Amino acid sequence: MRKKLIIEGMSCQHCVMHVTNALKELEGIKSVEVNLEGKFAIIELSKDVDDAVLKDVIYDAGYDLIKAENV
Repeated sequence: MRKKLIIEGMSCQHCVMHVTNALKELEGIKSVEVNLEGKFAIIELSKDVDDAVLKDVIYDAGYDLIKAENV
């Protein structure tokens, strides 16, 4: 399963690294690709992770999850 996460607040490569590391710590996340210009991340999941959990992890990292959609 793959999801596209629209993330607000990223402005530099440090932000990309911060979001990537925060998401990779979640159980069930197989891979993370963050696009700074597009302000989104594509994640591959080995099991379902609730969107509320994703939102909390991204918020705790200092950013806002605007939308999560299956791709």
